[in-house]
Amino acid sequence: MAFEYIKALHIIFVVTWFAGLFYIVRLFIYQTEAMDRPEAERAILKPQLDLMARRLWTIITWPSAVLTLVFGIWVLLYRPAYLQLPFMHAKLGFVILLYAYHIRCHYIYKALQQGIAKWSSAKLRMWNEVATLLLFAIVFLIVLKNLLNMVWGMLGLVMLAMALMLATKWYKSIRERN
Repeated sequence: MAFEYIKALHIIFVVTWFAGLFYIVRLFIYQTEAMDRPEAERAILKPQLDLMARRLWTIITWPSAVLTLVFGIWVLLYRPAYLQLPFMHAKLGFVILLYAYHIRCHYIYKALQQGIAKWSSAKLRMWNEVATLLLFAIVFLIVLKNLLNMVWGMLGLVMLAMALMLATKWYKSIRERN
């Protein structure tokens, strides 16, 4: 019975972590765009967006990332046989990429908190889709647990990535027209 609670807590913190990752990059976009506003608007927007980003990043996203790792390791300690399964190796590879994504977001966060926008809002919109792709990859691997299905899933993931890029460019063109 304890295993199910550990697994449930792992899943809960994965969900809150992804929620934080999805929203923090949206805030990065807003922070970047606020820096291009006239001074009067920037003076209002920047402090508020910085506060929102700081609270999200330090109260929700980082703790969720740490607790996801803690409960994930606990799940593997409870069921070490999972580490013998090929799909788990692929899943853990994507999880490592997700932590790398998280750490890169941390560097973006730190720069924006100092008023330095190294990335354009368009580039950040594309960056936001990386978390979506990693979410799809991880969930499909855990649910399907099959290497052949994983190959088909990866092909689908590539197609999803292309669709997301096209949708992002299409949205940008609509925004620029308005």
